[in-house]
Amino acid sequence: MKDSNIHDIIRILQKEVRKWETPAVTKVAEKTRDPFKVLISCILSLRTKDSTTAEAGRRLFSLAESPDEMLKIPVEKIERAIFPVGFYKTKSRNIIETCRILKESYNSIVPDSIDELLTLKGVGRKTANLVVTVAYDKYGICVDTHVHRISNRWGYINTKTPEKSEEALRKKLPKKYWKIYNDLLVTFGQNLCKPISPICSQCKISEFCSRKGVIKSR
Repeated sequence: MKDSNIHDIIRILQKEVRKWETPAVTKVAEKTRDPFKVLISCILSLRTKDSTTAEAGRRLFSLAESPDEMLKIPVEKIERAIFPVGFYKTKSRNIIETCRILKESYNSIVPDSIDELLTLKGVGRKTANLVVTVAYDKYGICVDTHVHRISNRWGYINTKTPEKSEEALRKKLPKKYWKIYNDLLVTFGQNLCKPISPICSQCKISEFCSRKGVIKSR
């Protein structure tokens, strides 16, 4: 694809995603705008299906809605609440440690900078960028497997890792798209531009796509 095609692609995707389910973490942000809930939902969502993340978050937040409240809950109870999210035991410990750091270092307030968020247990660049963009409405580019895969599949960037993809996108993606890029590509990737055998025959942006790495499609 040509770099200038990104404007047409974003415009088309904004229309297309309306017919699909909104990502779980985005739903939390739209409903509450609570940085703590967004942060914890992000932690829960790693390597976990959206439907499982949503239910686990609902159960957990019925027990605690702040770092102070969460620290009063035994780790075993948190494990039961978030099961069966992926790596639920590790995530339970990370949640407790994150809440401890938030209470001791940030007065129980989730920081709004990527560098500070990265000091929290279990928080990587994907989560930090997502919290900054969806909870605080600040500029960031959240790169998960969908964003990494699709951006390279289009031929918009040429990178080997999500970290390198974030770096490349920060250099060339118009800043006005930074906040919405993740939501658009996650929804698109979950429903149409799948990792294996994407549904290219139904794709409204196929004319712009270089289809790099696509061996089989529908």
